[in-house]
Parts: sequence; structure tokens; C-alpha cells
Amino acid sequence: MKGPLPLLSLLCFLTFLLQGAAPATFTITNSCDYTVWPGILSNAGAPPPSTTGFALPSGQSLAVTVASAWSGRIWARTLCATNSSSGAFACATADCGSGAVECSGRGAAPPATLAEFTLAGGTGGDDFYDVSLVDGFNVPVLVAPQAPPPPPPPAQGNGSCQATGCPADLNRACPAELRVFAGGAGAEAVACRSACEAFAEAEYCCSGAYGSPATCAPTAYSRLFKGACPAAYSYAYDDATSTFTCAAAGGGYSVVFCPGASSLKSGGNPEAAGLPPSVPAMEFSGDASSLMTSRNAVVALLQMAVFSAMSWQ
Repeated sequence: MKGPLPLLSLLCFLTFLLQGAAPATFTITNSCDYTVWPGILSNAGAPPPSTTGFALPSGQSLAVTVASAWSGRIWARTLCATNSSSGAFACATADCGSGAVECSGRGAAPPATLAEFTLAGGTGGDDFYDVSLVDGFNVPVLVAPQAPPPPPPPAQGNGSCQATGCPADLNRACPAELRVFAGGAGAEAVACRSACEAFAEAEYCCSGAYGSPATCAPTAYSRLFKGACPAAYSYAYDDATSTFTCAAAGGGYSVVFCPGASSLKSGGNPEAAGLPPSVPAMEFSGDASSLMTSRNAVVALLQMAVFSAMSWQ
């Protein structure tokens, strides 16, 4: 009588392991008034999602499934086109370099606004998520749990399944020395580089002698980013106010590009101004010495950023 029971228990246990926890869903929405091409990269060891890149026209959404314990990042590519001669697909901002719409294991070339996730899966722990400007900025982004549990009273810190992101249009207020342009004379900035990418100095990259939280402090540049988007990562060690948690949000997560599009009409993107989609050469202008003379004006512009768009409950 006892023989079959341990075997049955073992079979049930193995079946549970094979089935695993239910997959998670990211609902990716394009609220920009131009097409974006989301890219998705899994961290090392994480299984690939249902897609790694696709076109998302203005006003549309797509549900993407990932493993319950998935970790990786999601971003938007802009100004994308297929070369009529070579057939290679490329984007002016945040291109993943795969030569195709699917990124297939390749990450975003900076500057790019990144939504980053580490999901707990069936472990009973917390999901971790953030929006990062460490690699610069190209498109406003909002991240929020789709079906968060009620927060424990009192809600503390950055937990309790809060929304986070950078809904402000940093391309408009980007310091001259960090601006990235696409197109001819008079074109608008399409992205804002990080100081690390622009100057490759240890102070800005939190490397070398500045490679620890104790030695790498905020800089004038990261403070500008933080002033516009207080909940987003502005530099490598900006953890305290930029990492958010949620107790394994069963409903998945929403990732919205250009949240509150009525107040972020063009997103600083030439496509929104009626220019044809293309992959023009990018360039940046200015030099570091211009920062101090223009800083007051830039701060004033950043303070006008629309952070009220983060109205998710």
C-alpha cells in the first residue's frame, strides 16, 4: 500500500517543476504620436521572451509573455527603416545592431531610456523594477504593475507596487553638449547622451577611482536628469530613490512610451513633426564648458517637466 504513494508524490513534484509558475505579461503601449520599435533583452541565463523586437504604431499595445522569473530590459527604438539596398534594418536611436526588427539577444546602443526588471517568479519574493537614464534618454517611459496588491499600511519607501518612470521630455531640455541630432539643419534633438558616454571620464562613469558608491557622487549632469525625473536612475549608484519592488505582481507590468502624450506631444522626435522615417547620421553638439553658462536655464526647463503623468494607483 505504501509503495505507490512516494512514486506518485515524486511524479507530482516533477510535473510541478516542468510546468513551473505561470508566465508573466508585459503590456507595452505606444502613446507617442509616432511609431516606435520596442526592443527586449533578457539577462544572461534568462529565457527569451515571446518576441525581442517589433513595430508598435502610435496608440497601439502588444502583450509580451516572459518567464515568471525573467530578468532583462525593455526600450524603444525610433526613426527606424530598412535599407533598400542591403535590406538591413536600423534605427537612429537605441538601435540593437541586429540588422532586423527582432533584436535577438542584442542590447540598445546608447542613448536609450531603459525599463529594467527582475521578476521573482514562484519564489514568493519581490519583483524589482526601475527606469534608468544611466545610458542616456531617447523616449519618455512609464512602468507600473498591472494588478498590484493593496499596499501594506503604512506604505514606505519605494515599495508597494508604485509606478515609476521618466515621463518628461529630456530631449527638449538636454544640455547642448549631450544632444543627439538626426537630420539636417534645424532638426530637433532625438536623444540625450549620458555624461559618461559623451566624455568617457571615470567621474561620470563611476569607474576606476570612482568605482564605488562611496566615491561616485552625483554630478551636475546627473542632477539635471534627477530634477526632471526624480524616480528614475540618474547615475550608476542612484539606488535609494530609483529601485522599486512589488510582491510578485501576478498581473504583470505595463510599459508605456510617451505617457501623457498630450503634454509630451512630439517627444522631440522628427517623425512627429512630419518628417519621413529614415536612419540619418546622428551627431551631437556643444562642449562641456557651456554647461555652467546655460545651467540655470536648463534647470528652469526641467522643473516644468510633466511628472504629474505618473497618476497610476
